[in-house]
Amino acid sequence: MAGRVVVTGSCGMLGDTLARFLVDNGFDVVGADLRAPATPQRWTCRIADVRDTERMTALLKGADAVVHCASALPSYPADAIQDVIVRGTTSVLTAARRAEAGRVVHISSTAVYGLPSLVPTPEDHPREPVDVYGRAKTEAEEVAEKFRADGMCVTIVRPKTFLGPGRMGLFAMLFEWAREGRNFPVLGSGNVRIQMLAIEDLVAAIATVLTAEQDAANDTYNIAAAEFGTLRTDFQAVLDAAGHGKRVVSLPQRPALAVLRLLERTKLSPVYGRLLHKLLADSYVSIDKARDRLGFRPQSSNVDAILRTFEWWRESTVATAPSRNGNTSRDAWRQGALSVAKVLF
Repeated sequence: MAGRVVVTGSCGMLGDTLARFLVDNGFDVVGADLRAPATPQRWTCRIADVRDTERMTALLKGADAVVHCASALPSYPADAIQDVIVRGTTSVLTAARRAEAGRVVHISSTAVYGLPSLVPTPEDHPREPVDVYGRAKTEAEEVAEKFRADGMCVTIVRPKTFLGPGRMGLFAMLFEWAREGRNFPVLGSGNVRIQMLAIEDLVAAIATVLTAEQDAANDTYNIAAAEFGTLRTDFQAVLDAAGHGKRVVSLPQRPALAVLRLLERTKLSPVYGRLLHKLLADSYVSIDKARDRLGFRPQSSNVDAILRTFEWWRESTVATAPSRNGNTSRDAWRQGALSVAKVLF
Protein backbone atom coordinates (compact mmCIF):
# COMPACT_ATOMS: atom_id res chain seq x y z
CA MET A 1 0.00 0.00 0.00
CA ALA A 2 1.99 2.97 -1.28
CA GLY A 3 0.15 6.24 -1.70
CA ARG A 4 -0.39 9.48 0.14
CA VAL A 5 0.87 9.52 3.72
CA VAL A 6 0.46 12.38 6.19
CA VAL A 7 3.32 12.59 8.71
CA THR A 8 2.63 14.62 11.84
CA GLY A 9 5.57 16.26 13.59
CA SER A 10 7.34 16.38 10.23
CA CYS A 11 9.89 18.98 11.36
CA GLY A 12 11.08 16.80 14.21
CA MET A 13 13.94 14.38 13.93
CA LEU A 14 11.77 11.30 13.42
CA GLY A 15 9.13 12.97 11.25
CA ASP A 16 11.70 14.60 8.97
CA THR A 17 13.75 11.41 8.59
CA LEU A 18 10.61 9.37 7.93
CA ALA A 19 9.25 11.82 5.35
CA ARG A 20 12.55 11.74 3.48
CA PHE A 21 12.62 7.92 3.54
CA LEU A 22 9.04 7.64 2.30
CA VAL A 23 9.59 10.10 -0.55
CA ASP A 24 12.70 8.16 -1.59
CA ASN A 25 10.53 5.03 -1.71
CA GLY A 26 7.76 6.40 -3.86
CA PHE A 27 5.23 7.71 -1.34
CA ASP A 28 3.39 11.01 -1.74
CA VAL A 29 4.07 12.72 1.61
CA VAL A 30 2.33 15.61 3.33
CA GLY A 31 4.09 16.87 6.44
CA ALA A 32 2.17 18.56 9.26
CA ASP A 33 3.91 20.50 12.01
CA LEU A 34 3.49 23.57 14.20
CA ARG A 35 6.63 24.97 12.58
CA ALA A 36 7.58 25.60 9.00
CA PRO A 37 10.63 23.61 7.83
CA ALA A 38 13.93 25.47 8.07
CA THR A 39 14.81 24.55 4.47
CA PRO A 40 12.74 23.63 1.37
CA GLN A 41 11.62 20.01 1.36
CA ARG A 42 10.72 17.50 -1.35
CA TRP A 43 7.29 16.92 0.17
CA THR A 44 4.29 19.11 0.82
CA CYS A 45 4.55 20.93 4.16
CA ARG A 46 1.58 22.31 6.06
CA ILE A 47 1.40 24.26 9.32
CA ALA A 48 -0.98 22.46 11.65
CA ASP A 49 -1.59 21.72 15.31
CA VAL A 50 -2.47 18.05 15.81
CA ARG A 51 -4.93 19.12 18.50
CA ASP A 52 -6.97 21.01 15.86
CA THR A 53 -9.26 18.22 14.66
CA GLU A 54 -10.87 20.26 11.89
CA ARG A 55 -7.53 21.26 10.46
CA MET A 56 -6.24 17.69 10.63
CA THR A 57 -9.40 16.35 8.99
CA ALA A 58 -8.88 18.70 6.06
CA LEU A 59 -5.22 17.64 5.72
CA LEU A 60 -6.14 13.97 5.81
CA LYS A 61 -8.70 14.15 3.01
CA GLY A 62 -7.51 11.78 0.29
CA ALA A 63 -4.70 10.31 2.42
CA ASP A 64 -4.17 6.56 2.53
CA ALA A 65 -2.45 6.67 5.91
CA VAL A 66 -1.20 8.92 8.67
CA VAL A 67 1.91 8.36 10.77
CA HIS A 68 1.47 10.21 14.04
CA CYS A 69 4.99 11.21 15.14
CA ALA A 70 4.10 14.51 16.84
CA SER A 71 4.59 14.33 20.58
CA ALA A 72 5.88 16.08 23.68
CA LEU A 73 9.18 15.30 25.38
CA PRO A 74 9.63 14.31 29.05
CA SER A 75 11.18 17.76 29.61
CA TYR A 76 7.86 19.52 28.87
CA PRO A 77 5.60 20.79 31.68
CA ALA A 78 3.19 18.12 32.86
CA ASP A 79 0.07 19.81 31.48
CA ALA A 80 1.68 20.23 28.05
CA ILE A 81 2.73 16.56 27.97
CA GLN A 82 -0.83 15.47 28.69
CA ASP A 83 -2.36 17.92 26.22
CA VAL A 84 -0.05 17.28 23.29
CA ILE A 85 0.18 13.50 23.64
CA VAL A 86 -3.33 12.49 24.70
CA ARG A 87 -5.49 15.23 23.19
CA GLY A 88 -3.30 15.33 20.10
CA THR A 89 -3.60 11.58 19.54
CA THR A 90 -7.36 11.67 20.04
CA SER A 91 -7.62 14.51 17.54
CA VAL A 92 -5.50 12.78 14.88
CA LEU A 93 -7.41 9.50 15.16
CA THR A 94 -10.75 11.31 15.04
CA ALA A 95 -9.61 13.21 11.95
CA ALA A 96 -8.41 9.99 10.32
CA ARG A 97 -11.78 8.37 10.85
CA ARG A 98 -13.66 11.40 9.50
CA ALA A 99 -11.38 11.63 6.46
CA GLU A 100 -11.57 7.86 5.90
CA ALA A 101 -7.81 7.44 5.93
CA GLY A 102 -7.15 3.74 5.61
CA ARG A 103 -4.43 3.29 8.20
CA VAL A 104 -2.95 5.02 11.24
CA VAL A 105 0.53 4.37 12.63
CA HIS A 106 0.79 5.72 16.15
CA ILE A 107 4.31 6.25 17.48
CA SER A 108 4.30 5.43 21.16
CA SER A 109 7.21 4.55 23.45
CA THR A 110 8.57 1.74 25.60
CA ALA A 111 8.08 4.23 28.45
CA VAL A 112 4.60 2.70 28.79
CA TYR A 113 6.23 -0.30 30.51
CA GLY A 114 7.65 1.89 33.25
CA LEU A 115 10.46 -0.01 34.95
CA PRO A 116 9.61 -3.62 34.07
CA SER A 117 11.22 -6.44 36.00
CA LEU A 118 10.86 -8.75 32.99
CA VAL A 119 13.54 -8.37 30.32
CA PRO A 120 13.40 -8.74 27.43
CA THR A 121 10.00 -7.07 27.78
CA PRO A 122 7.27 -8.38 25.43
CA GLU A 123 4.41 -6.32 24.05
CA ASP A 124 1.85 -8.01 26.32
CA HIS A 125 3.69 -6.94 29.47
CA PRO A 126 1.46 -4.78 31.71
CA ARG A 127 1.74 -1.05 31.14
CA GLU A 128 2.98 0.39 34.43
CA PRO A 129 4.21 3.92 33.70
CA VAL A 130 6.07 5.73 36.45
CA ASP A 131 6.02 9.36 35.31
CA VAL A 132 3.86 11.94 33.56
CA TYR A 133 5.31 11.18 30.13
CA GLY A 134 4.84 7.43 30.44
CA ARG A 135 1.29 7.86 31.73
CA ALA A 136 0.41 10.15 28.82
CA LYS A 137 1.85 7.67 26.32
CA THR A 138 -0.18 4.91 27.98
CA GLU A 139 -3.40 6.95 27.78
CA ALA A 140 -2.70 7.71 24.13
CA GLU A 141 -2.28 3.98 23.43
CA GLU A 142 -5.60 3.31 25.14
CA VAL A 143 -7.22 5.87 22.83
CA ALA A 144 -5.60 4.19 19.81
CA GLU A 145 -6.84 0.79 20.97
CA LYS A 146 -10.42 2.07 21.20
CA PHE A 147 -10.28 3.25 17.59
CA ARG A 148 -8.79 -0.12 16.62
CA ALA A 149 -11.63 -1.92 18.40
CA ASP A 150 -14.09 0.21 16.42
CA GLY A 151 -12.69 -1.12 13.17
CA MET A 152 -9.85 1.24 12.25
CA CYS A 153 -6.49 -0.24 11.25
CA VAL A 154 -4.13 1.17 13.89
CA THR A 155 -0.51 0.16 14.38
CA ILE A 156 1.10 1.07 17.69
CA VAL A 157 4.89 1.29 17.43
CA ARG A 158 6.91 1.31 20.65
CA PRO A 159 10.49 2.34 19.85
CA LYS A 160 13.36 2.37 22.29
CA THR A 161 15.42 5.59 22.43
CA PHE A 162 16.48 6.18 18.85
CA LEU A 163 19.68 7.76 17.59
CA GLY A 164 20.95 9.18 14.34
CA PRO A 165 21.79 12.43 12.55
CA GLY A 166 19.79 15.21 14.15
CA ARG A 167 19.58 13.64 17.60
CA MET A 168 20.70 15.87 20.44
CA GLY A 169 19.03 16.02 23.84
CA LEU A 170 21.17 14.57 26.62
CA PHE A 171 23.40 12.76 24.12
CA ALA A 172 24.90 16.13 23.23
CA MET A 173 26.37 16.22 26.76
CA LEU A 174 28.24 12.96 26.15
CA PHE A 175 29.43 14.21 22.77
CA GLU A 176 30.60 17.56 24.15
CA TRP A 177 32.54 15.99 27.02
CA ALA A 178 34.13 13.51 24.62
CA ARG A 179 35.19 16.24 22.19
CA GLU A 180 36.70 18.27 25.02
CA GLY A 181 38.80 15.31 26.15
CA ARG A 182 37.04 14.55 29.42
CA ASN A 183 36.22 11.30 31.13
CA PHE A 184 32.51 10.54 31.32
CA PRO A 185 30.69 9.39 34.48
CA VAL A 186 28.15 6.60 34.90
CA LEU A 187 26.15 5.61 37.96
CA GLY A 188 27.58 2.54 39.60
CA SER A 189 29.46 0.13 37.35
CA GLY A 190 27.72 1.16 34.14
CA ASN A 191 27.38 -2.51 33.26
CA VAL A 192 23.62 -2.37 32.73
CA ARG A 193 22.32 -3.38 29.31
CA ILE A 194 20.42 -0.48 27.75
CA GLN A 195 18.92 -1.13 24.34
CA MET A 196 18.64 1.71 21.83
CA LEU A 197 17.77 1.99 18.15
CA ALA A 198 19.07 3.53 14.93
CA ILE A 199 16.66 6.01 13.35
CA GLU A 200 17.20 4.29 9.99
CA ASP A 201 15.91 1.00 11.39
CA LEU A 202 12.89 2.72 12.93
CA VAL A 203 11.77 4.46 9.73
CA ALA A 204 12.27 1.24 7.76
CA ALA A 205 10.00 -0.56 10.23
CA ILE A 206 7.34 2.16 9.91
CA ALA A 207 7.47 1.93 6.12
CA THR A 208 7.04 -1.84 6.39
CA VAL A 209 3.91 -1.37 8.48
CA LEU A 210 2.48 0.97 5.84
CA THR A 211 2.72 -1.74 3.19
CA ALA A 212 1.94 -4.79 5.37
CA GLU A 213 -1.24 -6.80 5.17
CA GLN A 214 -3.92 -5.35 7.41
CA ASP A 215 -3.85 -8.28 9.83
CA ALA A 216 -0.15 -7.71 10.49
CA ALA A 217 -0.42 -3.94 10.56
CA ASN A 218 -3.30 -3.90 13.04
CA ASP A 219 -1.11 -4.73 16.02
CA THR A 220 1.42 -3.39 18.54
CA TYR A 221 5.19 -3.75 18.10
CA ASN A 222 8.40 -3.10 20.01
CA ILE A 223 11.08 -1.72 17.70
CA ALA A 224 14.69 -1.75 18.89
CA ALA A 225 18.24 -2.85 18.11
CA ALA A 226 19.02 -6.56 18.06
CA GLU A 227 22.66 -6.03 19.06
CA PHE A 228 23.43 -4.01 22.16
CA GLY A 229 25.85 -4.06 25.04
CA THR A 230 26.14 -2.00 28.21
CA LEU A 231 26.12 1.72 28.87
CA ARG A 232 29.82 1.48 29.63
CA THR A 233 30.66 -0.08 26.27
CA ASP A 234 28.43 2.34 24.33
CA PHE A 235 29.79 5.45 26.03
CA GLN A 236 33.36 4.18 25.84
CA ALA A 237 32.98 3.76 22.08
CA VAL A 238 32.29 7.50 21.82
CA LEU A 239 35.25 8.41 24.02
CA ASP A 240 37.49 6.15 21.92
CA ALA A 241 36.24 7.77 18.72
CA ALA A 242 37.08 11.20 20.17
CA GLY A 243 40.70 10.08 20.39
CA HIS A 244 41.77 11.58 23.73
CA GLY A 245 42.31 8.33 25.59
CA LYS A 246 39.58 9.09 28.14
CA ARG A 247 37.54 6.54 30.02
CA VAL A 248 34.09 5.93 31.40
CA VAL A 249 34.38 6.33 35.17
CA SER A 250 32.09 4.94 37.85
CA LEU A 251 30.41 7.12 40.45
CA PRO A 252 29.22 5.75 43.79
CA GLN A 253 25.61 4.97 43.00
CA ARG A 254 23.70 6.16 46.05
CA PRO A 255 25.45 9.51 46.63
CA ALA A 256 25.38 10.35 42.91
CA LEU A 257 21.71 9.44 42.64
CA ALA A 258 20.85 11.63 45.64
CA VAL A 259 22.67 14.61 44.10
CA LEU A 260 20.99 14.15 40.69
CA ARG A 261 17.55 13.91 42.30
CA LEU A 262 18.22 17.12 44.19
CA LEU A 263 19.34 18.86 41.02
CA GLU A 264 16.22 17.63 39.24
CA ARG A 265 13.91 18.96 41.96
CA THR A 266 15.64 22.33 41.92
CA LYS A 267 15.63 22.38 38.08
CA LEU A 268 19.41 22.67 38.00
CA SER A 269 19.80 19.57 35.83
CA PRO A 270 17.92 18.27 32.77
CA VAL A 271 18.13 14.67 33.98
CA TYR A 272 14.62 13.46 34.82
CA GLY A 273 13.50 10.80 37.29
CA ARG A 274 12.64 7.91 34.98
CA LEU A 275 15.98 8.29 33.22
CA LEU A 276 17.81 7.96 36.53
CA HIS A 277 16.01 4.70 37.27
CA LYS A 278 16.63 3.39 33.75
CA LEU A 279 20.35 3.85 34.18
CA LEU A 280 20.39 1.53 37.18
CA ALA A 281 18.91 -1.65 35.69
CA ASP A 282 18.85 -3.59 32.44
CA SER A 283 16.35 -2.13 29.98
CA TYR A 284 15.60 -4.00 26.79
CA VAL A 285 12.56 -5.30 24.96
CA SER A 286 11.71 -8.31 22.84
CA ILE A 287 11.54 -7.63 19.10
CA ASP A 288 10.48 -11.20 18.29
CA LYS A 289 6.97 -10.22 17.23
CA ALA A 290 8.19 -7.51 14.83
CA ARG A 291 10.70 -9.99 13.42
CA ASP A 292 8.15 -12.75 12.97
CA ARG A 293 5.15 -10.73 11.74
CA LEU A 294 6.83 -7.84 9.89
CA GLY A 295 10.19 -9.34 8.94
CA PHE A 296 11.93 -6.63 11.00
CA ARG A 297 15.72 -7.05 10.83
CA PRO A 298 17.55 -4.10 12.40
CA GLN A 299 20.79 -3.35 10.58
CA SER A 300 22.54 -1.29 13.29
CA SER A 301 23.74 -2.07 16.80
CA ASN A 302 23.72 0.38 19.68
CA VAL A 303 27.35 1.22 18.99
CA ASP A 304 26.72 1.71 15.26
CA ALA A 305 23.90 4.14 16.01
CA ILE A 306 25.67 6.17 18.69
CA LEU A 307 28.91 6.47 16.71
CA ARG A 308 27.06 7.55 13.57
CA THR A 309 25.26 10.21 15.62
CA PHE A 310 28.54 11.38 17.18
CA GLU A 311 30.18 11.64 13.77
CA TRP A 312 27.27 13.71 12.47
CA TRP A 313 27.44 15.93 15.57
CA ARG A 314 31.19 16.58 15.18
CA GLU A 315 30.84 17.51 11.52
CA SER A 316 27.79 19.75 11.87
CA THR A 317 27.38 23.28 13.20
CA VAL A 318 25.25 22.07 16.13
CA ALA A 319 28.43 21.08 17.99
CA THR A 320 29.06 24.78 18.64
CA ALA A 321 25.44 25.92 18.85
CA PRO A 322 24.09 27.20 22.19
CA SER A 323 22.17 24.78 24.37
CA ARG A 324 18.40 25.14 24.64
CA ASN A 325 15.60 24.09 26.93
CA GLY A 326 15.09 20.70 25.29
CA ASN A 327 11.86 21.53 23.44
CA THR A 328 12.78 19.08 20.68
CA SER A 329 15.11 16.12 20.31
CA ARG A 330 17.14 18.30 17.93
CA ASP A 331 18.10 20.64 20.80
CA ALA A 332 21.19 20.22 22.94
CA TRP A 333 19.76 20.45 26.44
CA ARG A 334 21.20 22.92 28.90
CA GLN A 335 23.39 20.95 31.26
CA GLY A 336 22.81 23.24 34.21
CA ALA A 337 24.91 22.30 37.23
CA LEU A 338 26.36 19.36 35.28
CA SER A 339 28.32 21.79 33.08
CA VAL A 340 30.17 22.91 36.20
CA ALA A 341 30.77 19.34 37.36
CA LYS A 342 32.50 18.39 34.13
CA VAL A 343 35.69 20.18 35.24
CA LEU A 344 36.15 17.29 37.69
CA PHE A 345 36.46 14.80 34.83
